[in-house]
Amino acid sequence: MKKQNEYPDYMWATLKWPEIAERLKLVDTAILPCGAIEQHGPHLPLDVDFYDADYLAKKVAESCQDPKPFVLPPVPYGVSYHHSEFKGTICVTNNSLSTLIYDIGMSLAQNGIKKIVILNGHGDNAPTLKYAAQMINRDAKIFVCVETGETSDVDIYDLIKTHNDIHAGEIETSTTLALRPGLVDMDKAVDETLDLDNEFLDFTSERGVSWYAHTKLLSKSGVMGNASLATEEKGKIIWDIMIRKMTEFVETIKNTPADKLYQNKY
Repeated sequence: MKKQNEYPDYMWATLKWPEIAERLKLVDTAILPCGAIEQHGPHLPLDVDFYDADYLAKKVAESCQDPKPFVLPPVPYGVSYHHSEFKGTICVTNNSLSTLIYDIGMSLAQNGIKKIVILNGHGDNAPTLKYAAQMINRDAKIFVCVETGETSDVDIYDLIKTHNDIHAGEIETSTTLALRPGLVDMDKAVDETLDLDNEFLDFTSERGVSWYAHTKLLSKSGVMGNASLATEEKGKIIWDIMIRKMTEFVETIKNTPADKLYQNKY
């Protein structure tokens, strides 16, 4: 006998097709988590972006009111060429990722999904995912958005001490400690905080512009931030913020009729 909630009715992959058909009459919103398999310093596992995006998508759906949004199987690989000097990183091209996301989105639209929230766990996927979202919107004429932390970053950066904490640092080490402490080697956690001395190249500046560089040119360890300041308690607070704020966002999308989304602030 199936255990209660072992296979929630919002998990797309474990439903049968008649169940999907019935549920599509109630909800038209789907969350598509996207991540990466790439180096996260000498102290964190390679799957941080993939695991975290999948976990967040599930927790957000769980926190939403009924009918809950669908959660799609996560896309594990991302645009990670900049980490390629570090072993373990697996990278796909921008073209490959955008084509895959486009095909998934068009197929979801064909099924009857009218709103797609692409939950991005890897910041450097963002330009590619936004391009794919534009193409899905253009061709399927459905609502598509990409969330890369915008709903919660402002709150999280008020919580932490590290400036330019963008990869495997205080934030990601804390969130991993909160969920999977056995995979974190704090003895190898280092401080490689970026001091760019340029507000326009500063990753956390309100005036910062988008720019790209191979990680090896910025960090010997692959860490960009201060992993040594991470704590499990801090990670739990960050997860609470991310789940709560993204749930608020998804609820507004889910509960707003598709034809009215474009006239409302969301």
